[in-house]
Amino acid sequence: MGIFERYLTLWVALCIVIGVALGHVMPGFFAAVAAAEVAKVNLPVAMLIWLMIVPMLLKIDFGSLGQVREHWRGVGVTLFINWAVKPFSMALLGSFFIGHLFAPWLPAGQISSYIAGLILLAAAPCTAMVFVWSNLCEGEPHYTLSQVALNDVIMVFLFAPLVGLLLGVASISVPWDTLLLSVLLYIVVPVIVAQLWRKVLLQGADDRFNRVMRMLQPLSLVALLATLILLFGFQGEQIVRQPAVIAILAVPILVQVYLNAGLAYWLSRRLGVAWCVAAPAALIGASNFFELAVAAAISLFGLNSGAALATVVGVLVEVPVMLSVVRIVKATRDWYEAGAGKVPTAAEAGQ
Repeated sequence: MGIFERYLTLWVALCIVIGVALGHVMPGFFAAVAAAEVAKVNLPVAMLIWLMIVPMLLKIDFGSLGQVREHWRGVGVTLFINWAVKPFSMALLGSFFIGHLFAPWLPAGQISSYIAGLILLAAAPCTAMVFVWSNLCEGEPHYTLSQVALNDVIMVFLFAPLVGLLLGVASISVPWDTLLLSVLLYIVVPVIVAQLWRKVLLQGADDRFNRVMRMLQPLSLVALLATLILLFGFQGEQIVRQPAVIAILAVPILVQVYLNAGLAYWLSRRLGVAWCVAAPAALIGASNFFELAVAAAISLFGLNSGAALATVVGVLVEVPVMLSVVRIVKATRDWYEAGAGKVPTAAEAGQ
């Protein structure tokens, strides 16, 4: 691991500071970049996410996808966390922290809207960014791709009724254009591009594929940091204007991330899931599809609503918090394997 990867947390912290500062002093520039979107999907961010995930997708051999059947317990754990635990636990955490504990410090008229935004955030499992977290913790890439694809299919059918149930409304206006375009941009197109590129590289010189992968690795992390600067730059003025509200809204999100990641990791260990699957299972179970959540909040409650702000806070904490989860699962690998038995690495599992 090079110095860039070793001190990634430091670079992330610097990018957060830089993003907030630039967003505060250059609001016009970031407003223009933020406006470059289609169906609430920001195109510059989408391009950076491509740079992040295509190197991970290049590692995937579709001929080996059948191996995912061996990891059915890991798939089951993540589905259970994403659809039976996370949305409902966030409803409880939001009601406790926002509706009761911190209610005296929040605008009374926005409390229910804040809780609704948190529920929207938790009801949408993460898609593209999961490839980054899985790669950083040496996760099994075929499992990650299969789990993300499965979540996308389920989300098409369950997102609206699940949110409707938790928000207590009869019908939810799902931003279908955002959902479908996000799946197309973040999953379908990158997978096709990566597989075509992989085929070309493997037909070349023996070491051509490995040389390209070594070149792309730092590019992926640079794109991650650039994305972070953009995301925090978009919200620089919000952070400076109401830091206390943002800090309060971050509390249930943080609790929920560590709760769900820990539960997925513990269940995987109890069920004897290989560590190279358990690590990304914990990360998939904890992270959120913030593009869909933000779009749904704006569609339902308005751009300046508490719900929209709550989903944006989810965007702000996503990267640093998920990096901490990556560090935790890597640091506890020996403990995990001592309880689950000796398991193969990602390479041994067929990476």
